[in-house]
Amino acid sequence: PTLEARESTLNQVVEKTGAVVVHPYNNPLVIAGQGTASLELLRDVPDLDAVIAPVGGGGLLSGTTICAKNLKPDLQVIGAEPTMADDAMRSLREGRIIPSVNPCTIADGLLTSLGSITFAVLSAYNTTILTTSEENIVRAMQLIWERMKIIAEPSSAVALAIILEHSGYFRENFSRVGIILSGGNVDLQNLPFAPAKPA
Repeated sequence: PTLEARESTLNQVVEKTGAVVVHPYNNPLVIAGQGTASLELLRDVPDLDAVIAPVGGGGLLSGTTICAKNLKPDLQVIGAEPTMADDAMRSLREGRIIPSVNPCTIADGLLTSLGSITFAVLSAYNTTILTTSEENIVRAMQLIWERMKIIAEPSSAVALAIILEHSGYFRENFSRVGIILSGGNVDLQNLPFAPAKPA
């Protein structure tokens, strides 16, 4: 279904049942809650130069930005987005929300477009967004699985993929970078990489 169809169905349910809608990313309380990931990270590792978080609808990145910039104003906060679904980067560059049109990426959790609140937050903080290839997303996912022993979905692995894609930029500008891994929704029967074979 399309976004419009989902919203229409949601409005019908709200009207019929009186349900309360809590938007998954374009909601101040959700953004504040998602910002606690960077709060925990900076409490554990306070001397970071940069923090990277994935961006789809922008809730996690907005919360990360608000929290990190208020705790450590000089910290660079970077959004990670697939090149094949780069609507957040284009939106911030153009100064208006540019909806995602037929994005095609393995990082399916990042297919949503920025909301009005998340766009305003990321614009106000002049948040940087970098993009990465599908190949580096898969490579990052595999590295996280094999080296860190963490089940991370492609949408989560985008944060590490940004470092792989832009390694020179990170080497030149930062000495300590934190990444926020956010999700492990994976079909184990349909991995985008071949599992390592025992030696």
